Amino acid sequence: MAEDTGQERTEAPTPKRLQQAREKGQVPASRELNTMIMMLIAGSSIMFIGPGIVENFLDLFRRYLNISRENIFDITAMPVMLKTAIIEALVSISPFFAVMIVAAIAGPLMMGGVNFSTKALAFKWDKLNPVSGMGRVFSKKGFVELIKALIKFIIIGTTAVLFLYTKIDVYLGLSSEPLVQALPHMANLLIWSFLAIASSLVLIALVDVPFQIYDHAQQLKMTFQEIKDENKDTEGNPDVRGRIKNVQRELAQRRMMAEVPKADVIITNPEHYSIAVKYDQENMAAPVVVAKGVDMIAMQIRTIAREHEVPILQAPPLARALHHTTEVDDEIPAALYLAVAQVLAYIFKLRTDPRWNTYNKEHKMGNLPIPDDMQFD
Repeated sequence: MAEDTGQERTEAPTPKRLQQAREKGQVPASRELNTMIMMLIAGSSIMFIGPGIVENFLDLFRRYLNISRENIFDITAMPVMLKTAIIEALVSISPFFAVMIVAAIAGPLMMGGVNFSTKALAFKWDKLNPVSGMGRVFSKKGFVELIKALIKFIIIGTTAVLFLYTKIDVYLGLSSEPLVQALPHMANLLIWSFLAIASSLVLIALVDVPFQIYDHAQQLKMTFQEIKDENKDTEGNPDVRGRIKNVQRELAQRRMMAEVPKADVIITNPEHYSIAVKYDQENMAAPVVVAKGVDMIAMQIRTIAREHEVPILQAPPLARALHHTTEVDDEIPAALYLAVAQVLAYIFKLRTDPRWNTYNKEHKMGNLPIPDDMQFD
């Protein structure tokens, strides 16, 4: 999209974009971190469990290379001995393999967490395109990888040379040692050399890990148009959403107007606000606002109330308080219990009058107890 519109990718990736990237296998990854961890753990493992593995193999050699004459000429014994020797050898080195498997998983987990994507395994023909391949080689990322390779070579080479320089006398002295003593001594030197070189990768990983995280974030950045398109796909076309909201609003308003005839009283401002209140002593803990509206809707509520002979009472402070503090189908606030109770008592008293139908259906009440924090203009 950025190439089509000329827009720059300046916006942070949305959660949907990040999730889509993970599904494609696009997570931050550092090969230098993985290599460092595997080399350090490999060297440490050989140092601690290597002697045991060597002892196991020496025992295997002593037992299975010292073959009796009967076994040599027994065509059934030799395959069995070979199979047993292979199994024992694999069991001996299995701890090292297990540690290396954990090391191979640890690096990716530290960077991008657990992520398995079948899309990343899919075959892509464009990978075979030599033009695209040359483009990747001479791209900005390819240049960075070249610089990293050169720096890696310099650091590892320098570390190796310095280590060999400090141990040159020890290496040269191996030739004068007895073979039985020289072999383990040489193995120990090789392990420490390996760990020294692996430790030098720490410097490379400290630089590469932040760079890979930054580069991954830059690759996933979006243009403003892409974010708009994603919102449109996720939430739908704005015009459609607007029509849906209008329909929902109309349906809600119809349901609300259907409750007006069931109200006990309509409290008005008298022109701007209309609040329909209902109270059922047997089924309600407190009076409930069943409908409310401003201006045109307020006028419609009063019209329906007159058609169904629902009393209308002018009490501006109470109407404003109810409008600002109570939603439709909610109970009135406790602070307005006394004021609403006086209104309902007045209406219920009027209804007991035999001349009720001859009364003017709009009444007025003043001096209702409205708390100061419930006063609204």
